Amino acid sequence: MSNLKLKGSWNEIKGKAKQSYADLTDDDLLYEEGKEDELLGRLQKKTGKTRDEVVNWLNEL
Repeated sequence: MSNLKLKGSWNEIKGKAKQSYADLTDDDLLYEEGKEDELLGRLQKKTGKTRDEVVNWLNEL
């Protein structure tokens, strides 16, 4: 399973994610340290991707 690397550049990643999926809201993209699984679950539901696909997609942004 891939590691999610969000710390430090989350605002930039969040902006790129919104550009890719216009229906993502700030609530969908709320990142709190220690709650990465909740973030990934919300993104899975919105994008229809698997957990690993979401992790890889975010790491590529």
